[in-house]
Amino acid sequence: MSVSNYEDLIKQLGRLETEKVNSKSKDIDLLDPLGIARLINSEDKTVAATVESALEPISKAAEKFAATIKSGGRVFYIGAGTSGRLGVLDAAECPPTFGTDPAQIIGVISGGYETLVQSKEGVEDQTESAADDLKKHQLGLKDFLIGLAASKRTPYTIAGLKFAKEQRAATAFIICNKLIDNEENLLKQFVGIIIELPVGPEIITGSTRMKSGTAQKMALNMISTTAMVLLGKTCGNLMVDLQAKSEKLAARSRKILIDMFEIEINEAESLLVNAGGSVKTAIVMKKFDCSGDEALFKLKEADGFIRRIIE
Repeated sequence: MSVSNYEDLIKQLGRLETEKVNSKSKDIDLLDPLGIARLINSEDKTVAATVESALEPISKAAEKFAATIKSGGRVFYIGAGTSGRLGVLDAAECPPTFGTDPAQIIGVISGGYETLVQSKEGVEDQTESAADDLKKHQLGLKDFLIGLAASKRTPYTIAGLKFAKEQRAATAFIICNKLIDNEENLLKQFVGIIIELPVGPEIITGSTRMKSGTAQKMALNMISTTAMVLLGKTCGNLMVDLQAKSEKLAARSRKILIDMFEIEINEAESLLVNAGGSVKTAIVMKKFDCSGDEALFKLKEADGFIRRIIE
């Protein structure tokens, strides 16, 4: 990169709040461990309020997420570095928690999955890789792509969103800096939902794995969890579509039945065996004293929403 290009990039970074020096932490290296922890914690407390200011676009993204899955489409996250890792993490957590197919929610990170465990510098600048990575999944009209970039400028992520627009896929963009001048109009050319989370200067200048990462994680938690509730993946606040693929989740499956119906563990075990391991099916079987097939029919009629059946 030439000196002039560096100068241009420095100017771009200078306009980002997340790249500015936080006056509260300029003497952080003079503090003891407890003082450092208190300072970081005081800044972290501001993140929830920042996320609260974006609840409307967050809820719109969740609604689009749910509609996409319901119509047979897929949801993708795309990002670089911390942002990319957070997207992959959210995608990975949906199947065990909500029983989704891993092929329905997919995290795409610049540099590939190996960058999850070892950072690769420079891959965020590889704009051509974004389209290539999404082409591997045949991103198309029925899909929804959520871009993540604390800086709002990450070349890889922007390129991915532009490619998604070309494929007529729905798009959203989670950023941690305010849009200025004509930036919003420019983004709206290829982004349907813009989620601004302006967290301000980081405790360590430019370290967007901190407040920015926390804000993005909170937003992703809200989007995917809200979508799953809208899809009937819960009954009240119970994870009735979880996949019992670990001892903890298997125990949780049984505990849901025990708590809901005040039954003994042996009965909960029998219900789950006869329900093929499905908590949802077991609940309907117990509620209506019916067979697994009858329970599955009732669930299909209710579009998977237990509340519509048992109340």
